[in-house]
Amino acid sequence: MKFIETDLPGAFVIEPDVYKDNRGFFLELYNRKVFEEHRISPDFFQDNYSFSQKKGVLRGLHFQYPPHFQAKLVMVMCGAIHDVIVDLRKGSPKYGKWIAIELSNSPFRMIYVPRGFAHGFCTLTDNAHVLYKVDSLYNPGADGGVRWDDPDLDIRWPVSEPILSEKDKELPFLKDITL
Repeated sequence: MKFIETDLPGAFVIEPDVYKDNRGFFLELYNRKVFEEHRISPDFFQDNYSFSQKKGVLRGLHFQYPPHFQAKLVMVMCGAIHDVIVDLRKGSPKYGKWIAIELSNSPFRMIYVPRGFAHGFCTLTDNAHVLYKVDSLYNPGADGGVRWDDPDLDIRWPVSEPILSEKDKELPFLKDITL
């Protein structure tokens, strides 16, 4: 497994070793020992699976308010997404900064999102299947989010009129959130 540091401290792009033969392939999605060797030690509690039927579905930007922040390990099982994370850590020199990465099932790449980040993605293909591990349980009372089109963030999404949930249409701007 290859761990690639991003411009946001603690966030990594991870490229697993893929073993292919005439039957298909095998890879490890997560290995606690390997992650700990790279100073990443989440205690994953839950796996979440998201299916988006159409290209242009945008989910996010979601987070949980402290003390219920979640670290995530995000991977695409089928299709492709434009994945975005935003640093919301108080006192971080990168507060409000974001990175984007394309994740797909070919090549398999993952992103490790540390606690204190908002996360969202836009599907680049129909029938996108996204799996993500989280290190704390979902807490409905701590549910939060930031508008996908917040002008202060100026995220460059690959779609101008995304397919959004009603909830995501009503998310606040970052300047209106108290963490």
